[in-house]
Amino acid sequence: MKFSLDVENNPGGWPDHTQLPESDGTFVKNFQEHPQSILLTDSITPILQSIHPDADYCIGQDSGIYWRLTDPLEKGSEAPDWFYVPNVPPTLDGQLRRSYVMWQEFVAPLIVLEFVSGNGSQERDRTPLLRSGQQETKPGKFWVYENAIRPAFYGIYEVSKASVEVYHLIENRYQLMTANDRGHYPIPALGVELGIWQGRYQNVDLPWLRWWDSEGNLLLTGFERVEEEQQIAEQERQRAEQERQRAEQERQRADRAQEELEQLRAQLRSAGIEPQL
Repeated sequence: MKFSLDVENNPGGWPDHTQLPESDGTFVKNFQEHPQSILLTDSITPILQSIHPDADYCIGQDSGIYWRLTDPLEKGSEAPDWFYVPNVPPTLDGQLRRSYVMWQEFVAPLIVLEFVSGNGSQERDRTPLLRSGQQETKPGKFWVYENAIRPAFYGIYEVSKASVEVYHLIENRYQLMTANDRGHYPIPALGVELGIWQGRYQNVDLPWLRWWDSEGNLLLTGFERVEEEQQIAEQERQRAEQERQRAEQERQRADRAQEELEQLRAQLRSAGIEPQL
């Protein structure tokens, strides 16, 4: 699908998110990528709600980030599989965002994540934007993130290799981070760590990309939190039942002891002895 800018209705020459295409009409996802995005968003939502009590943040999942004005318009965008932008509202003028427009916001994402579906060459492509007359080279995705969009953290996740590379923007260049002792990559501004978790999610056992807190505790999804609460409730119920059974056993032992005492008293009386028990 081709889009073009209506200059007459946009005299400033700079379109907003309602005037930019939200899809290039191609298939870009496999069966794992959509659940992976949901897993990341669901599990970190309580953290983001704590950081942003005003709800001023947005998360994009395979959504366009427009960083320059081009013809066609789609050439001026990248669509990360997952990204988070702090301190911007999730809607604009009462409308749900169709894309994230850098010249409209001026706030870079804190973190951008790409899920590799090929050999990873696109996600690591550092080809710069070069112009020669009317011709220009298509810049590589890595170059665009490092030099134009400039998220503080850029992660490349490869499910087939059970791995994630995380880069940190330091002095205008991405530096490959080293994992901590837990094999995770800290994102200090969020107080979380990013890493690989082998487990079952949405009926599939895979090495999923997940969050942990700064103490190394896995951030749970809503379903996992409910499941954990149910397990805790069941454990409490079982403990209460065990306590009830122990109390009943003690009562029964006390009753038997009292019966034995009464029998002994009766035997003493029958022998003409008044029991002192």
